[in-house]
Amino acid sequence: MTLTRADFHQQNQASACVEARRLFEHKAILQGAWLSWVASQIYALRPAAYASMVRRELARLQETSEN
Repeated sequence: MTLTRADFHQQNQASACVEARRLFEHKAILQGAWLSWVASQIYALRPAAYASMVRRELARLQETSEN
């Protein structure tokens, strides 16, 4: 049985949020090197749909921290 996009999202949302938080926590430690490091971490995530979920959550965390 193939997962629908909604099913995939529902099953992976919690872990994508945890992964995004883990990556975001390194921002203060790595400072200027963080951007290239986080890009490489996201690039390594599979499948691509999961990587996109992590990327979106990371963007949300960054936006929240800037406001």
